[in-house]
Amino acid sequence: MKKIVPIRGGKRAGAGRKLGTGKFGEKTTLVRVPESQTAVISNILEAYAKRKIQEISNVVSIDLVNEVMTKAKIPLFEHKVPAGLPSQADDHVEKRMDLNDYLIREADTTFFVRIKGNSMDNAGIHDNDVVIVDRSQEASIGDIVLASLDGEFTVKTLAKNKNGSPRLIPANEAFSPIEVLEGVQFQIWGVVTGAVRKFK
Repeated sequence: MKKIVPIRGGKRAGAGRKLGTGKFGEKTTLVRVPESQTAVISNILEAYAKRKIQEISNVVSIDLVNEVMTKAKIPLFEHKVPAGLPSQADDHVEKRMDLNDYLIREADTTFFVRIKGNSMDNAGIHDNDVVIVDRSQEASIGDIVLASLDGEFTVKTLAKNKNGSPRLIPANEAFSPIEVLEGVQFQIWGVVTGAVRKFK
């Protein structure tokens, strides 16, 4: 009887790092450089990788809620006013509303973030809007989150790939999803629970 010897070693299908999943998000190649210039080239590549991360940031500023929070009870008319045709408002106030109470659940873990750009337009979050972020809420797939990638902040919808790695989805077809690449420092700072916009 012929003895069957198992074959060991060799390349396995699907093994190894997939193209485009490294630090730079694209295919890399081997280049010979002078040994004395290794550190210089390394610094240039680090700066290039950081610049690619900075391009995704759409956050202008972050303000703590407790530093700006004041109580203000504003009259709330329960009568629903249609946006299309004018309607006479009720002549009495049903109750009063404090926007802090309405928008903020946990003041100690909530902060405001001003948005830059239009990558979240289709989610109703526009350039110069202020979003409310709550750090006490656990982020779930489908939530809009404030995320940090190598120290740069961005507001996107949280998703994940088939392999379980996180993915950040914009709400504008003009922008591409952000893959959280190997080696990138990724952190979710909180869940976006609301947005505020001034017209004047």
